[in-house]
Amino acid sequence: MVRRWHAAVLAVLAAVAIACDGAGEAAPEPSPSRKPGGTSYPSRMVALGDSITAGFGSCLAFVACSRNSWSTGTSSAVESHYRRILDKNPKIKNNADNFAEPGAEADALAGQADRAVDAKAQYVTILIGANDACAGRVRDMTPVRTFRKEVDRGLSRLREGLPKARVQMVSIPDLYRLWEVGRQDERAARVWSDGRICPSMLAAPTSTAAADDKRRRAVRDRIDAYNEQLRKACKAYGKRCRWDGGAAHEVRFTLDLVNEIDYFHPNVEGQNELAEVVYPGRFTW
Repeated sequence: MVRRWHAAVLAVLAAVAIACDGAGEAAPEPSPSRKPGGTSYPSRMVALGDSITAGFGSCLAFVACSRNSWSTGTSSAVESHYRRILDKNPKIKNNADNFAEPGAEADALAGQADRAVDAKAQYVTILIGANDACAGRVRDMTPVRTFRKEVDRGLSRLREGLPKARVQMVSIPDLYRLWEVGRQDERAARVWSDGRICPSMLAAPTSTAAADDKRRRAVRDRIDAYNEQLRKACKAYGKRCRWDGGAAHEVRFTLDLVNEIDYFHPNVEGQNELAEVVYPGRFTW
């Protein structure tokens, strides 16, 4: 969930990111594998979203590392959705693309959805919205109405281009909870104090001033509002969209589940936790 002002850093480190990501040639238009009882496992999937899904910081470096993604990760260290499906349907091998972008906000979803359509995805995961809340100032957070409009625009692209695809909509994690558990940790507080990591929530992490408390609660409430809109947008999409029921938001993140570079993005253990709680199990939409 690195914001736009980190673009220069990300560009410099892009070459390192390549070493973290696995790649494979996609098979042409695979068909889903159908199991007894009518359960169909997809043969091609994509991940949309921001730096959480991109695996940012999970390779012990301040770069994206999609091999550790909770969604499309190929690393044996993470029981990703891709690896769980691969166990049931070998046709999905090398047919998982991660289009999540560090710094992406909801307005990036439509463009990512276009790429999912081009990839002919049969299963799409979406985790977006943390960057919309992680602004430099509270007043710069994306308005709730605008957020919903941008999410709907992305979902519309998917519904029109991939009418049979299954969509997994994931709730935004609880950043207020992360602040609560990390504010008294000297290392985390030192990193957060420089104002680069989600400043709307984490700036002045040890402050007990009324203004800082009000700021953090405003961000918490905005994330709650975003999650409600994600739920409603998924419901409006129809039966092929599955809402995680707030499972990702309810994860009780501790510092053991985030990396030790920014104390914000999930590490391998955190990616595993996300993969577990939002996995839809049997594909029976």
